[in-house]
Formats: sequence, C-alpha cells, structure tokens
Amino acid sequence: MSLAVLYSRALSGMEAVLVTVEVHIANGLPNFTIVGLPETEVKESKDRVRAALQNCHFDFPARRITVNLAPADLPKESGRFDLPIALGILAATGQIPQDQLAKYECAGELALTGELRPIRGALAMTYRAVSSGRAFILPQANAAEASLVEGAIVYPAQSLLQVAAHLAGRESIAPCSNVPQPFQPHYPDMSEVKGQMQAKRALEVAAAGGHSVLMMGPPGTGKSMLASRFPGILPQMTESEALQSAAMQSLDGGFDTAKWKIRPYRAPHHTASGVALVGGGSYPRPGEISMALHGVLFLDELPEFERSVLEVLREPLESGRITISRAARRADFPAQFQLIAAMNPCPCGYLGHYNGKCRCTPDQISRYRSRISGPLLDRIDIQIEVPAVAQDELLSRSEGEASAKLQARVEKARQHQIARQGKANAQLTITEIENLCRPDAQGNDLLQQALTRLNFSARAYHRVLKVARSIADLEDLDDILPRHIAEAVQYRRLIFDGARNT
Repeated sequence: MSLAVLYSRALSGMEAVLVTVEVHIANGLPNFTIVGLPETEVKESKDRVRAALQNCHFDFPARRITVNLAPADLPKESGRFDLPIALGILAATGQIPQDQLAKYECAGELALTGELRPIRGALAMTYRAVSSGRAFILPQANAAEASLVEGAIVYPAQSLLQVAAHLAGRESIAPCSNVPQPFQPHYPDMSEVKGQMQAKRALEVAAAGGHSVLMMGPPGTGKSMLASRFPGILPQMTESEALQSAAMQSLDGGFDTAKWKIRPYRAPHHTASGVALVGGGSYPRPGEISMALHGVLFLDELPEFERSVLEVLREPLESGRITISRAARRADFPAQFQLIAAMNPCPCGYLGHYNGKCRCTPDQISRYRSRISGPLLDRIDIQIEVPAVAQDELLSRSEGEASAKLQARVEKARQHQIARQGKANAQLTITEIENLCRPDAQGNDLLQQALTRLNFSARAYHRVLKVARSIADLEDLDDILPRHIAEAVQYRRLIFDGARNT
C-alpha cells in the first residue's frame, strides 16, 4: 500500500492538538512535498528525513512523496514531525508493517545519523495522548518527563532504527516506568534574614492566602533575600499543580525531573519587555508570568521596569490567565502566580534610612513613585515597608524563625481554605467574599472607618477582606475578628500619592 497514516501532536498554547500525518507515495518525477501549514522548521524536515533514512540504510524512494499534516488550518512548527514523517515513508514503501501504527502517537526530531533529539512540550503532548488511549513514542531525553503523566505509556527511543525495529516486532522497546522519587525540596531558609519581623509576618499571610506583595525599603534591607526564601514557606505542591507546572516548563524545553514538585521562582531583569513578561511572538510562546505557574514571580526594582510593561500584569493578576492574540493565531496560557515585588522609597534609595543621607526632593520622590500606576497598585494585596535593620540587630547572633515552622502554619491554613472553598483566599469571587469574609459588627465598623479615611476603592475593600480571611485562617478561626481587619488594613497603608493621582 502506498499510503500510510500516523498520529502526532502540535502545540497550540497549552493544548496539544492531534495531528494526522498522511504519507502518500506515487509514480512520477522525484519530489518531496509537505502540506498542511508547515512552518520553516517543518519544511526543512525533508532534508533531515532523507539523510536519516539513507544513513540508516533504508531505501529512500525516488518517487513523488506527499506528506499531509491534518488539520490543514492548524500551523505546524518545530522538528517534532521528523519521526512520524520518516516512519510514514517506511510504512508506505513496505519497509515496516502498518498494522501497529494506529496504536501509537510519535514525535521527535531526527539527526542526520538517524538519532532522535529532544523536543519541546513532550509532557503536554503525552497528557493528551493518554485520553486518546494510544501509547507515545518519544526521544529518550523526553521520556522521563512524559512518564510523569498518570496512566501514560511512553516508549523511549534513541534512534529511528530502534523505532522501526519495535514496530516490525524484531526488538521491542521497554516502556518507561519513571516514578519521581519523593524528596523534600531545598529552599534558602527564612531564619537567615536578620530582623524584619513585620515583613516576615506579611509574607506568611501572603503565603497562606496566595496574595501578592510589594515591599518598599532602602537598599540592603533584605527585600531580595525575603523574596528568594518565600517559595520555601509556600504549601507543598499538589500532584495537579506539579503536573501543570511541569507541562508549562516543558513547553519551553526547560523542565528537569529533578525539579518535580519544586515551586518555580522567576526573577526577570527590569529590562524585560512586555512580550518577555506575558508571552507572545509570531508563534505564541509563554512568558515569565506563565513560567511562574503555581510559583513566584519576583520583580525587583519595580519602578525601573517600563510602565507599559508593568501594565500588562493588570489582567493576569485578576484572572489568572493570559490570552495572546495575533493576526491568525490565539493562545491561552495559565498565569496563576504570586507576585512579589520590591522597590526603593526614592530615586537614591535612602529615604527614611537612619544614616539620613537622602537628599531627594518631594517632587523627585513623587515622580519616582508615579512610575507605578494606581490601578496596578490597587491589585497588589499587601504593601509593606522593609526598613533598614538596626546595627545591634544585624550584629546579633540570634536566628529568626525557620522556614519549616512558617510553612507548617501556612500549610494548615491553606488546607483549611481548600476544605472550605476549594481554593486559596486570593482567588475568591465577589459572591464568595460576601459569604465567607464577613467580619463581626465591631470589625465592620473598623473597616468602614478605614474606607472613609483611606479612600479605599471597591477592589481594595474586597482585597482587605480576603487578607483578613487569611489572617483568621492562620489562627484557625472561622470568624474574622477586629484585629484581623486592623492588620489587613495596615497592609494597605503604603500610600503612593503621586501614583494614585496619575
């Protein structure tokens, strides 16, 4: 039979769409054509496939070869289709049997020697292949991550020859049975940070409820140290969160099985563009906010980012998703991350420092702080000052509370939230806030006074209630008390007059 049909996958955002690879061999002048919206990398597979088949001592037909990648309206990119195209040619010319092809999906880039090279998105493709009931043949370098999907049957292959021998029944490939070994992820410890009790308390509340945080203070006060240790006090990742995070890392080709269940920590430089932050490109790829899925996105020197770059964070902070639209393509990526941001209080950085060397004028300070817009600030739940550490406290040998103790309290509070509403407090809707975050009469009066004096917006009001709910959960209380409201309001007292009037 001169027609062979195989199955593979194409990536469209987080989705791995089924692609039917049809290979037809016909009489006529030698020609090799690939149709079905192939990108440049797919068009170049003609030369890789030809050289790989010849170097593996297969017969390359000197006839008319037509390869169709269906559906025809879905763009196809990368070298992942090299392996199915090569197998299709072998099957259509009778060099390997076709009776087993329908049981498998396959993807892999071919070297000219016939060796298989790793590809992006193996985990996402395997996840969808499981639902189709087919096994997946992948390069050996991708097999470990792909086998993390529960119920997946993954065959790791080193070369085209090995895959052909498996399909012909001459030498079977053993399926990969990788099971991630349970271990305790290692993070820097919070006890290494001297002083800053208020900041540590605020980060504990943020970790418990999944809230975003902005820290403002002079250079060298420990803002970056606190941020880098924040993942160590977050609750342990669930299987679902770990799989989603790993799939996102796989899309970028950077997932390592040694990072299984380790929360991602992304810290882009302030010169990053909007596309680098949220994703984009002619073929949409995830940005930093998606790569930080179920982890931490740390933006140091926040006012140094371009204002247009920071504004793109407003929608993902609210919805937990980002949609990247181009002329002919659209991709949806999850963006459930915790934003931890840090900034100096003024251009020189030393406003409020005990050395008193700041000489910035009020106008300079106002312009500096107004680089962050009011709408963006309104979306940050917790805003705290991180003052300079006193010299005697810095020289003290006493250690603060270890991350393990903080994480234990955070884990207990988060489990209480999952049992009550199925998600973290930061993700509560307006209706859920009204039902689950009601303070008592005294707390309601205190909140009303804060609304009047501090001119809170409706968004700020709801975020105060969510933070108060997290504080109560840390104390394992069902009721929100006045002290919880007072502490939550205190976390909104970092006022940027210049930014709010912009």
